[in-house]
Amino acid sequence: MAPEHPLVASLTAKGQQRNVSDYIKRSRQATEIERLSTDREKTGVFLGSYCVNKLNGEKVPIFIGDYVLHTYGTGVVMGVPAHDERDFDFAKKYNLPIRVVVAPHDWDGASLQSAYLGEGIQVNSSHFDGMGNLEAQEEISDFIERQGYGLRQVNYRMRDWLISRQRYWGTPIPVVYCEECGIVPVPEAELPVILPEDAEFLPTGESPLALHDGFVNTSCPKCSMAATRETDTMDTFVDSSWYFLRYVSPKYINAAFDPAAADLWNPVDQYTGGVEHAVMHLLYARFFVKAARDLGLVSFDEPFQRLFNQGTIIYKGSKMSKSRGNVIAPDEYVSSVGADVVRTYLMFIGPWEQGGEWSDSGINGAARWLNRVWDTVTKSKSVFPVKGNAVASRELERNIHKSIQKVSENVERFKYNTAISSLMEYTNQLNETYSQGSVGYSEWEKALDTLLILMAPVAPHLAEELWQYQGNEFSVHTQDWPEYDVGLAADDQVTLVVQVNGKLRERIQVPSNISEDEATTLAQNSQKVKAYTDGKAIENVIFVPGKLINIVAT
Repeated sequence: MAPEHPLVASLTAKGQQRNVSDYIKRSRQATEIERLSTDREKTGVFLGSYCVNKLNGEKVPIFIGDYVLHTYGTGVVMGVPAHDERDFDFAKKYNLPIRVVVAPHDWDGASLQSAYLGEGIQVNSSHFDGMGNLEAQEEISDFIERQGYGLRQVNYRMRDWLISRQRYWGTPIPVVYCEECGIVPVPEAELPVILPEDAEFLPTGESPLALHDGFVNTSCPKCSMAATRETDTMDTFVDSSWYFLRYVSPKYINAAFDPAAADLWNPVDQYTGGVEHAVMHLLYARFFVKAARDLGLVSFDEPFQRLFNQGTIIYKGSKMSKSRGNVIAPDEYVSSVGADVVRTYLMFIGPWEQGGEWSDSGINGAARWLNRVWDTVTKSKSVFPVKGNAVASRELERNIHKSIQKVSENVERFKYNTAISSLMEYTNQLNETYSQGSVGYSEWEKALDTLLILMAPVAPHLAEELWQYQGNEFSVHTQDWPEYDVGLAADDQVTLVVQVNGKLRERIQVPSNISEDEATTLAQNSQKVKAYTDGKAIENVIFVPGKLINIVAT
């Protein structure tokens, strides 16, 4: 039970009254946010009384714990230690039994080392044993309702949104205070209320607007008598909750947005941002869209189709943060190595959703690659004949298509670090091709243009500069994304891993289109493989085309 629940006093046994009273006093000193923190130790006190579980007739001890809130639901929850992380920690602390009721599919009856939160089979659940837990949820709920024990109910933790802020930057709240008329909204014809550009920012703890007489003093829209403006501004989340609706028709003057344009461009296909926005901003945006839907302003139900959160940059072992004073300002690096190098490094530093550790040696690596790209594109092309060698041309064509495939697939999946890695590999291949000088001039030009288009999202300025150096029309950013042919991208030769009973024994070069029979014959004829198969019966052969062959021998 929540410590502040009104029934706590009547349910507390005499011998526990002091402990319970002391605990309630301590819990009042914590904020709701602190009480709900996942990092906070779960504590509580036994009331000395019990309730009865009507489904099985067992007595259940009653505790109070400050991670239960009286403002949510009934303020009373049934602890299920085996299947809730907070309850598990609580039960461990107070030596309460942890009874498994949803068994993992591979459960052997042993005690759980942590709360099991996945799907499973009901156990220790009377006549619901053997059911899948999702099915059992409905069956148990039906049973409770039939017996008159309770009813299904959905609880929401919605709270009033306090949108006023004592700051300058924000949308002014369009309200005027008049001694005669009271609170008067600013007429639509006088909107928007414009922030003054000469406000003073003083350390008074008040909004700068409250100190600006020209902004504060106005006339009442109703009676024209002297009045004052509201000096609080709106929470910036009010703006970010619907900006995607306004962006599609920024010059529309008849309403907040053009409904037809909003329906044409929304919902947003892909939303990216920091994980810290995943609760408040996205919740507010959903609220605005659903309200707009109910008002008939939009026809869609959700603001965003897909969310992808970027990771954070680590510096000296901790997340970059203004409060920690460990933020790296990019200006100095942009001045010395250019914006494209900084962009490239930030994308190459690690998986986009994870982020990575900033280091100066790493950014130097990005600079070296882009310098190599510049050198590759600006090299003299006089070394290339009009018509190239057929073998060399085929190899270059394969590298082009393979690079397009790798970069395209990685960009599509937000795998920018591996996309850049593929571009680096392609640059090295081009330099090797240049040193041989055996492909045709037009083939080399095509290979360079492909490189610049593929790297344009990563290094837009350098790509544009070199695109013009190549003599192409403006701009590289208006070109169609190159397409690839899977067949042309395939290697003629691949390295086949050979295993015997699951252990690596050999690697052999084979044609990429080799059949299973041919691969088996080559593998079995290898002296390294024979050492582990001679005198044994071949029970099975597992073949993964282009990658692996595993010989099972007994």
